[in-house]
Amino acid sequence: MTVLPEFPLPRAAGCPFDPPPALREMQQAGPLARVRLADGSTPWLVTRYDDQRAVLADSRVSADIERPGYPLGAPRPPSGGPKIGFILMDDPEHARLRRMVTGSFAVKRVEAMRPAVQRIVDERIDQLLAGPRPVDLVEAFALPVPSLVICDLLGVPYTDHDFFQQNSRTIIRRTALPADRTAAMQALNLYLDDLMGRKLAEPADDLLSQLAGRVHNGELTRQDAAQIGVLLLIAGHETTANMIALGTLALLENPAQLKVLRDSDDPRLVASAVEELLRYLHITHNGRRRVAIEDLEVGGQLIRAGEGLIVANDIGNRDPSAFEDPDRLDLARNARHHVAFGFGVHQCVGQPLARMELQVVYGTLYRRLPDLRLAVDADRISFKHDGAVYGVYELPVTF
Repeated sequence: MTVLPEFPLPRAAGCPFDPPPALREMQQAGPLARVRLADGSTPWLVTRYDDQRAVLADSRVSADIERPGYPLGAPRPPSGGPKIGFILMDDPEHARLRRMVTGSFAVKRVEAMRPAVQRIVDERIDQLLAGPRPVDLVEAFALPVPSLVICDLLGVPYTDHDFFQQNSRTIIRRTALPADRTAAMQALNLYLDDLMGRKLAEPADDLLSQLAGRVHNGELTRQDAAQIGVLLLIAGHETTANMIALGTLALLENPAQLKVLRDSDDPRLVASAVEELLRYLHITHNGRRRVAIEDLEVGGQLIRAGEGLIVANDIGNRDPSAFEDPDRLDLARNARHHVAFGFGVHQCVGQPLARMELQVVYGTLYRRLPDLRLAVDADRISFKHDGAVYGVYELPVTF
């Protein structure tokens, strides 16, 4: 009897930036492989770049967590309980709800925010320069910057950051007890529902107030509005915070590439560096999960209706058929076609904001702190192997 590998797979010791070696072996062996999840289910793992894009663009696969066969891998949340916005829904409801926020993340709107984000980054670096050393870059910079940005965009008081950051960490920690994860989700939903009530009474110039206006007009329920708020709040700070810290560590471990970025004021190079770091690191490592709603063929393999699929985008971004010498960090590479933000109708709605924030951070931090370096040996850095979003718990640095 064949023993299937347990997913997610472990990384190799001493290779914190690379996907698990078993993923590369699966990618080389064939387009798809069966894996086993914690609940005993055995979905298909899609490892190759072209197949991943095909699956994510195929209307015959569903992102609906409620469908039988969806590869959840954990106890299913109670029906009717709090959810994370629209990402685990299918069209047309997914598209209807998503359209209500896309305007706030349009490239033109995001670019108008760049000066404000630059001020936030510069103020935080000023505080680093004036403060004690060594310092934890996660706590002092990587986490506050995107938290301040998303709070301003949504209309969430930044003074509540300890509350929403702690609950967010519980929700995305793979090892959290189901009861703790449910409690954290309920706490954030209640918090956003209360905020929605305030926006209904006194609207302001922010995204939550726009959603409140749709609630007032009968286009959206207050519960749906709160759940969208939870999604945007969690995704708006957790992913970017981890990219800032992990990207900085990757650059410190690749000093020649760091020098290229630090010594350039070319915005095109900075933008290229952001795309390459997104490709190289790809911080969401639980895979994008789907279930087939019709029979379909992927990479020559027949997938039956009701079978689960996991799209492992981290190894897709290291596919040599899509990226030459994919395990090398090369900031001059044209990596814009990576799948770090997914693909198809469910690709990340906030990607223009994430790109802009990372461009400001990576284009400013190393230039203003040219002597930035680790304050501990690299092997003492603790990585988030237990999280749905990969990164480091702390990053002690000096300069």
